Amino acid sequence: MGLLAGSTVLLLTIIWGTCVIVGKCDIENSIALDSVDTRGFSLTGSGVSTDIWTSYAARIMIISVLPFVIVQLPQLLHSTSGRHLAVLIALVVSLLLLASYCFYQVFQPWIQRRKLEYVRHKHVILGFLRHLKQRALGRLLKENGEPDREVIGKLFHTIDDNGDGNLTHGELKALVIGIQFEEVDLDHDDAVKRIMNDFDTSRNQLVEKEEFINGVCRWLDRARGSRPASGDAGPHTVKFLSNFHMETKREHDLLDVSGQNEEVSEGVKNGKWTTVKALLFLLLGTIIAAAFADPLVDAVDNFSDATSIPAFFISFIALPLATNSSEAVSAIIFASRDKRQTASLTFSEIYGAVTMNNVLCLSVFLALVYVRGLTWDFSSEVLVILVVCIVMGALGSFRTCFPLWTSIIAILLYPFSLALVYVLDYVFGWS
Repeated sequence: MGLLAGSTVLLLTIIWGTCVIVGKCDIENSIALDSVDTRGFSLTGSGVSTDIWTSYAARIMIISVLPFVIVQLPQLLHSTSGRHLAVLIALVVSLLLLASYCFYQVFQPWIQRRKLEYVRHKHVILGFLRHLKQRALGRLLKENGEPDREVIGKLFHTIDDNGDGNLTHGELKALVIGIQFEEVDLDHDDAVKRIMNDFDTSRNQLVEKEEFINGVCRWLDRARGSRPASGDAGPHTVKFLSNFHMETKREHDLLDVSGQNEEVSEGVKNGKWTTVKALLFLLLGTIIAAAFADPLVDAVDNFSDATSIPAFFISFIALPLATNSSEAVSAIIFASRDKRQTASLTFSEIYGAVTMNNVLCLSVFLALVYVRGLTWDFSSEVLVILVVCIVMGALGSFRTCFPLWTSIIAILLYPFSLALVYVLDYVFGWS
């Protein structure tokens, strides 16, 4: 249990903070600029930033501490009769969280693609409305701020080259051929397809005048929904398009860092074999953890007796350093590449490792405690895990930008955790 707590604390404090320091770049508008590091060790102007998926990983990590809370309830309630039952309930919850986390990892690429498709659609809306605004001399809105259906109708006739009252795929493509869809690699055929899908309500592969007017009005209303409640300079301005652009750009930036979702969308070759191999690795890890738990404890006890070093220091400090050394080195080297994509992957790996500690490793540990009828008496270790996971998880959940001052908080949590466990175990006698 000391190793489990020590590993979690080490990952979220020393390793997390070090990754921020070695991966720091200049921060502009809450985004770290790739490979640009001119501000030195500025506590607010230098740091790292991640994508929104990394924030989701931090939130999942917070949820994964639920079994610790459950197993600790009898101690909080000063109950001795319900401790064995609490271990069983915590074990079941931990296994359910493990299964849920695995399913989430399987379906996450599909979720990423859906969200990215949504943002790409907003880019089409933005580019299309901007293009119409230029052709309509910016007068898409009436004095009362509502879409001007008459002006939009006149636009329809300028686009309808053959004057048959319908817009074909070719006519729409001629319209969008000059549109530059910013921040996304979107061809014009895809853009026309999206316009057709939204505008062609009759599904006859033609956009009639009324369908065109209604479609443009819907898109204008959607774009206007992103503007601030106050500060609009008037109905003829297109400030709401600028606001819609900023909103869409930020969403795309958070969802897709350096095109990494393009890699996701390509899929994985031999997906079934990859899934089977992943499950086999999980099973192997579980067997190894279960088989070596007792010998590890015996080795720590014997080494502690031989050297007169408290077992606390060995299990909480030395063992986590040994078991996490390769992961720490790889994470730090990866983070040092000074890119948002590598920072996102590094912190996601750290959060994922802690999550697996909280569900997979804890499941094995709870199973041993329950089967052998052992007493759960690890209040200090549980408290430290809860404090560190909640503090660092909350920091990662609600931020995608981490200036250097956040690394100081993370690193200072390590000595705080050591002192807390030592005081609770050796001064107050919790253990």
